[in-house]
Amino acid sequence: MENTEQIWGITPPIATALPTAAETHSTHLLLEELRRQNTFESVAETKKRERVLADLQRIADEFVRRVAKEKEPQNEVLIRDARGEVFTYGSYCLGVYGPGSDIDTLVTAPKYVTRDDYFKYFPSLLQEMAPKGAVTDLTAVEDAFVPIIKFEYWGISIDLIFSRIATLKQFPPHGQLNLTNNEYLRGLDDRELRSLNGTRVTKEILNLVPEQSTFRLALRAIKLWAQRRAIYANIIGFPGGVVWAMMVARVCQLYPRAASATIVAKFFQIMKAWHWPQPVQLKKIEDGPLNVRVWNPKIYKSDSYHLMPVITPAYPQMCATFNITHSTMAIIQRELERGFDLTNKIRAGKLAWKDLFVKHTFFTADHKYYLAIIATSTTKEAHKIWSGFVESKVRVLVGDLDRVESVAIARPFNKGYERAHRVKNDQETEEVQNGNLSYRVQDDDGPDDAKVKENGADGKGEVKTEANLGAEQENGQPNPDTKSDPEDQKTKVDNVADASVLGTKIYTTTHYVGLELAEGAKSLNLSYQVDAFKSMCGQWEKYEPNLNYLSVQHVKNTNLPDDVFEPGEVKPTRPLKKAVAMKRNASSEGNPPPAKRSQTNLHASAAAVG
Repeated sequence: MENTEQIWGITPPIATALPTAAETHSTHLLLEELRRQNTFESVAETKKRERVLADLQRIADEFVRRVAKEKEPQNEVLIRDARGEVFTYGSYCLGVYGPGSDIDTLVTAPKYVTRDDYFKYFPSLLQEMAPKGAVTDLTAVEDAFVPIIKFEYWGISIDLIFSRIATLKQFPPHGQLNLTNNEYLRGLDDRELRSLNGTRVTKEILNLVPEQSTFRLALRAIKLWAQRRAIYANIIGFPGGVVWAMMVARVCQLYPRAASATIVAKFFQIMKAWHWPQPVQLKKIEDGPLNVRVWNPKIYKSDSYHLMPVITPAYPQMCATFNITHSTMAIIQRELERGFDLTNKIRAGKLAWKDLFVKHTFFTADHKYYLAIIATSTTKEAHKIWSGFVESKVRVLVGDLDRVESVAIARPFNKGYERAHRVKNDQETEEVQNGNLSYRVQDDDGPDDAKVKENGADGKGEVKTEANLGAEQENGQPNPDTKSDPEDQKTKVDNVADASVLGTKIYTTTHYVGLELAEGAKSLNLSYQVDAFKSMCGQWEKYEPNLNYLSVQHVKNTNLPDDVFEPGEVKPTRPLKKAVAMKRNASSEGNPPPAKRSQTNLHASAAAVG
């Protein structure tokens, strides 16, 4: 009898067996654990998302109608049937969103509606047509790589992008426009193509998995694991949500009838042994109607440098993992090995699923030396732009550090730490720029420059400084030898309240890179790489010397600031016998103690952009 088994993906399946009772039970336990870990939101929250999307669809229709009226006021049929179509992409579209997830959303419109129209009309229409107070924090970024309007709608973050469909003057009824049709790509510019790509990729992934519910549960588990292990962040050089989704989808194709728990275990087994740079792809690379570049390492030299290629399934196929460096790849491999060992023990009943989701130890145990990349700005708005740019370049510094002989691994942490500070003079500003946290305040969204209110900074007779937040600081670091004295704090608060001006607020975002030294490395001079990085950032066209500043500092694990540790985590401490020396050399991020000869000597140039 002929085998009519469907082949999912580019190779036949490895196994097509149905789940055993034990595998079904393990999947049930996995689902229970994911519920305990709060990865699912309530039915009410999901209903709220659906209402938000229905509102956005209503607003999109009105938007297209207004443009039609303006451009062809005599064309009654065009105006009567004018409509847009709202699509989602990313985690919401994949069905793996959780509490607090944003909704990545795309508005499409007929050919006569341009991107300029979108930015001209849509923001004001949102304010006009949404219920009063529903839309907050609205920002339009027209010149982004993918132009975007960002806002919150009833507290849900929305990233709204736009593309026209240049081959259609009138859209079909709602729900009938199929964006996976390559013909709809004709006549679009690069930004429009990029805008359509998110939805096209997400829909293709869902079309290419054998069983969507199995895929979704397995992907929820892998996403939670990757986030807990701090290997989830495309911009920093780790896989992002779509990449993890494609990797899980490929495993689903190889085990088309397996239960979700089996897919999770097989994910680690298959991916830890994957023969990189052989690509992970969900379907064969196909031709399309455009004269555009499609991923092909045989033709394009730069494509052959991708270390862990994961290829998007929608035309034009691209590598979604070009950001991965040698160091981040080594960390991913290490985590896949760990995941494989743990899932083997979970399947054998020796461990529970919760053990897979244990948090990383990046700050508590993994490194002795760190680099702190500190982006500073004098206004909140300027800081959003500057810190976003610096974040997008951290992986470039990591790539340069990979080439230093004495560095075995340079591991970037997958998110930055945002802090606000109040400073009264240039010296304090300089200290903050170089990592000192003594002037840190709670960011209350107040004005950047604030006068002290009559009865204290926040109207309650209390100035929120580090003195109020815990132990007294010595050069920006907690001093273990002093207990915080409420009387001392009171005096400090009174002194501040006596001043006529509290000072200027400045903003920092710090990215940490953990360093593992090569065996036998006694010293490490990174000043060349650090200076090149700062010089590159300083040459950015939007860099403003009076608004922006960048420094890179060396930090030892014992000098890490308190806010990188969560409650219950133990901060690394110096051995007791060095306590006296420690007190003498107590240091901030910006002023490491003089290295003793016996210690590894690490230099990161402190010269900075600014």
